[in-house]
Amino acid sequence: MHTDTPVADRIEIADLFSRFALLLDEGRWNDIDTVFADGVVIHSPRGGELEGIDSVVAFLRRSTVEGQHTQHTTTDLLVDLDGDRAAASSNSIVYYYRDGQAPHFVGGLRQACNLVRTPAGWRMREVRVLPAWTREA
Repeated sequence: MHTDTPVADRIEIADLFSRFALLLDEGRWNDIDTVFADGVVIHSPRGGELEGIDSVVAFLRRSTVEGQHTQHTTTDLLVDLDGDRAAASSNSIVYYYRDGQAPHFVGGLRQACNLVRTPAGWRMREVRVLPAWTREA
């Protein structure tokens, strides 16, 4: 979907961040290409530097803990558009929990992303995960 209006681009980018959070919460690793561009690079203290969709999916599969769920909340999205490229950042709080139980671990982080417009829509090209704090129950 290609539009020339900054408002439509900002809405699509906000949806991209929400889709990414939901994809992580639902563990839909096979849909990762709906949020990341080919050749994506992710910088994270947990995963180090991951390059390419296959590398990201392999890391996510290895990181899955049986019976543990997450709930990602994304706030304070800032977007700087530059044609078919954009820089965007957000705050996230991630809750880790088991069915029917209160979270046993919570973490706050900042995401800084470079995005590109593709024929399929906006996609994350580079992601930096910057942890801010954690709390264990």
